[in-house]
Amino acid sequence: MPKVGFVSLGCPKNLVDSEVMMGILVRAGYELTPRAADADVLVVNTCSFIAPAQQESVQSILEMAEYKKFGRAQKLIVAGCMVERYRNEIREQIPEVDAVIGTGEVEKILEVCEGEIRADADAHDPESPTYLYHDLTPRILTTPSHRAYIKINEGCDHPCTFCVIPQLRGKFRSRRFESVVHEAENLAAAGVREISLIGQDTTYYGEDLGIRDGLPLLLERLAQVEDLHWVRFLYCYPNRITNKLLDTIAAHPRLVKYLDIPLQHASRSVLARMKRGGSADAFLKILEKIRKTIPGVSIRTSFIAGFPGETEDDFRVLCDFVGAAEFDWMGVFAFSDEDTAKSFPLGNKVDARTIERRRKELMAIQKKLSARKLKQRVGQRLQAMLEGPSKDTDLVWEARLEGMAPEIDGKVYITDFEGVNDAEQLPAPGTLATIEVTGTKDYDLIGRVVDFEARPSSVLPNVAHPPLANNNLFPILSSR
Repeated sequence: MPKVGFVSLGCPKNLVDSEVMMGILVRAGYELTPRAADADVLVVNTCSFIAPAQQESVQSILEMAEYKKFGRAQKLIVAGCMVERYRNEIREQIPEVDAVIGTGEVEKILEVCEGEIRADADAHDPESPTYLYHDLTPRILTTPSHRAYIKINEGCDHPCTFCVIPQLRGKFRSRRFESVVHEAENLAAAGVREISLIGQDTTYYGEDLGIRDGLPLLLERLAQVEDLHWVRFLYCYPNRITNKLLDTIAAHPRLVKYLDIPLQHASRSVLARMKRGGSADAFLKILEKIRKTIPGVSIRTSFIAGFPGETEDDFRVLCDFVGAAEFDWMGVFAFSDEDTAKSFPLGNKVDARTIERRRKELMAIQKKLSARKLKQRVGQRLQAMLEGPSKDTDLVWEARLEGMAPEIDGKVYITDFEGVNDAEQLPAPGTLATIEVTGTKDYDLIGRVVDFEARPSSVLPNVAHPPLANNNLFPILSSR
């Protein structure tokens, strides 16, 4: 059977789509390869959220096209969000592309690879994407073997003017409750110790199925899966953070004390133009309630700098809010003027230089806050999950506190394992350990392991989720 290589770009939701496509092909007998030069079929799963993501997607497509022109590859398939926006343009402007499949056509990857869908034919339903995978859908995990993502819903119904996600992924739709639970149980049986529930708005989970308090109920059920250490979810909208949700997180040790709340801004007028609602004062009250209900909770947020009409006064409101809110983690995006977004016709656009200045100023405020918060942890003994040898240096391991989401937040660099004298005594990735914090580095901690749980017994992988041999393929396909 042919060898197939994947390039997966963008968010974890896109990564899950790639894992599902890989699973479908492996079930049919295809062999996966992390080397572009060895692939007979190349698949680029694209992102189209903002301009830099689109540029990265185009560059990746063109790079893979070179392997088709001069290498072994016989087919080049482009998938994902960019297809939903520029299906015809991709076909017309990049002739090396043999087929395109959008976010709602993931299950058709085998038909495309087999040539059952012609390059000039439409594989897609002209209606909005409706596809949802389930617990019996084959899937190849590309994350480290001790952690995985579970997509619990797809699409979005929010009217945010800056966002094109509803155009790319369709209307909001939730997976069946038991399907999510079964997938989590399967992953835990296969050795996964941390799952992250993902969706454009996980706090709305179950509403379309008539399930009241769907996310708290789901979290409560997953907290009973004994083989799991940590369960987290990304992302929550501020107006859907209920008392039930907070009480549920506080009540169960396996539910990590962590919330990712993309607030986007703090100025009432900017939020109104974004069709988000809220204000700095309202958000501060929400944060106060969260911290009161969940002691020690870590909170992450993200903001957009330079939204149309953002004045210096609006920006000062945002800066003051960041200083008062004292987030543990924060990201700032430069506004991307997408031509299909509802914000595109708005006037009073902010120039690129001003946007970048504001972005840097916000991050400078956050850097000082983070440095102070991290220094307060020096000398403390905390529970962490061991990740394995560091990608940054051969001399240390990496770990994460429960308030550090994988890939997006800081980490803990482990410099020493107390009582460990040789490599065979080192714990497996995914092991919970007690660390003593000895120092800080930018957004990261430095520490040593003083104790860790007994090495878990090996488990057989679940047939629906067979892991790849190296279990660490991100980026999934390397052209080098």
